[in-house]
Amino acid sequence: MSDNKIVCFGEVLWDVLPTGKQPGGAPFNVAVHLHQLGQPVDLISRVGDDDLGAELLAFIESKGLRTDLVQRGKTHLTGVVKANVDDANEVTYKIVQPVAWDYIQYDAALETQVAQADMLVFGSLAARQGATRETLYRLLEHARFKVFDVNMRPPHYTKGVVKYLLEKADLVKMNHHELAEIMAWFSEETEEVAAVQWLASRFNLQAVCVTKGADGAILWTNNQLYRAPGVSVTVRDTIGSGDAFLAALLKGWLAGQEPGECLRFACATGALVATHQGATPDFNEADVRELLAVQAV
Repeated sequence: MSDNKIVCFGEVLWDVLPTGKQPGGAPFNVAVHLHQLGQPVDLISRVGDDDLGAELLAFIESKGLRTDLVQRGKTHLTGVVKANVDDANEVTYKIVQPVAWDYIQYDAALETQVAQADMLVFGSLAARQGATRETLYRLLEHARFKVFDVNMRPPHYTKGVVKYLLEKADLVKMNHHELAEIMAWFSEETEEVAAVQWLASRFNLQAVCVTKGADGAILWTNNQLYRAPGVSVTVRDTIGSGDAFLAALLKGWLAGQEPGECLRFACATGALVATHQGATPDFNEADVRELLAVQAV
């Protein structure tokens, strides 16, 4: 086993855009970006036994990731999402269901990989249906460090499931819209910094991170707040930017970097991906450092 391995769990699918289809799904995007940043990673998902599934598996391999934990199912088709990019900064999605990744089956191989890994990354979307949700809940019992990428896509979540995942998590990442919605469920606290402190305390979290698009991000950990400004770039589309942000944050976290440095690097990584079309453009750590250096001038 490689040092500091991360396992990403959940959906892998095709984003169907006006310009054509491209591979996506938050856990898959996070895994690709982790790999591009030099971080060992595995992906747990499921595709259909169809042409779209075969094409996805080939793409995953082309990105340098293993596919042995990506299950193949005969009953349900490979996942498809129709993305509306009329507003480049706020992409909206129509997510087809049920599809193959709604039926990720529990088995001993998955349990072993999760138990050996340093982190398990998961979101709320994969928990929308019973089969995959049950598998995720079982795997959470074996994970050393649990990263909840909230990723709430209406109508594919419930307050109950989100609350359960918050209770299981060690580190939570969400955007400012999700923060407002979650706080409306649980507390009357609306001020941002007080809200993340409240969440960390209520759910016994080691860290809460909130992304704010062009306004950067905040991170609450060790009873301290860290802020990073947005990195100014020309946006092509924001698909995958939050996933790239999370990948960069987790790589720095595992390496023991200072939280503020982790956050700045994560903001730059998300911004870099937004300058490209699609969720998983090719880049490496040096490209991110270069963007940060330009910003500092």
